[in-house]
Amino acid sequence: MSRHVINLLAASAAMVMLLGGTFVGAADPAADPAAQGETPASVASGPVKVLHVQGNVYMLVGAGANIAASVGEQGVLLVDTGNEASSEAVLAAVRTLSPKLPVQYILNTTHKPDHTGGNDVIAKAGRRLVDADSTQAVILSHESILNRMSAPDGRVPPRPVPAWPTDTFFTQRKEVYFNGEPAIMSHQPGSTDGDTYVFFRRSDVIAAGDLYINTTFPEINVEAGGHINGVLKGLNDLLEVIIPRNNEEDGTLVIPGHGRVADELDVAEYRDMVTIMRDRVQDAVTRGQTLAQVKADKRIALEYDERYGGKGGPWTTEMFLEAVYKNLTAKPSPAVSKEGR
Repeated sequence: MSRHVINLLAASAAMVMLLGGTFVGAADPAADPAAQGETPASVASGPVKVLHVQGNVYMLVGAGANIAASVGEQGVLLVDTGNEASSEAVLAAVRTLSPKLPVQYILNTTHKPDHTGGNDVIAKAGRRLVDADSTQAVILSHESILNRMSAPDGRVPPRPVPAWPTDTFFTQRKEVYFNGEPAIMSHQPGSTDGDTYVFFRRSDVIAAGDLYINTTFPEINVEAGGHINGVLKGLNDLLEVIIPRNNEEDGTLVIPGHGRVADELDVAEYRDMVTIMRDRVQDAVTRGQTLAQVKADKRIALEYDERYGGKGGPWTTEMFLEAVYKNLTAKPSPAVSKEGR
């Protein structure tokens, strides 16, 4: 096992104690400017903790969904803002990393409130330094996210206007150059029709949003355009970008929407699990089983239920199976009818 992997596991074990059981990873301290005294690597800021990943990128944990932060000479760019209740704690954590320069960009990966609840407060606390008339940070997203935030989707009511993205794009990719590197936004419908992941090219870190989570089965919101085949295509897209360093370990690091920092092997194992679950439900549908029968058949998720079943939380095995069943029995959508195997 490489020294970097050993350091990664050691840092993760320390964060388990800090975060009450949440397992996260960290980059090699020898290559970590935070570990060399430039910035604290792990800072307690109320309920929000900060962990250096690698390069310019940090992960903020404890505000609902994970938040990625690019911190450098130009200031701060955030990928998502967490839930509304944690807005001030997120700002306090950001100020420990960049006490003088403001948040200039917020990139949203989804419309879900645990990812975008802090948009209003955090954007108002920031501003674009290159724009003399700027009074807040730019909130950038795919147009599908704005559509979902400005109208109900059957599960989430419309959001207040100040929380909406101020700028949108409608293409598959959008680039922002900040802190000396491209932050490349890639739109890939998955858990919703707005899912977007962000690749920090120089730091070699991906903020995956809810396209990849490693705490539960994929949280597919069917009413918001989510589809199991879209999730699989997104995971395969991520694997096309991720490059491991040694023996399938390290290299490109991935910040999931929820859970611990991951590398290629972690994402590949999760992709394989999702593929197997999709195929098992498809087999049940082909054999004419009803939704109730699929939910009752414990064999479908037998070896995965303990790890990804949610344990009575907000997203359970039964909810995942229902979403996949609805996806596979509905009329195929051109956007998700095909996915790379």
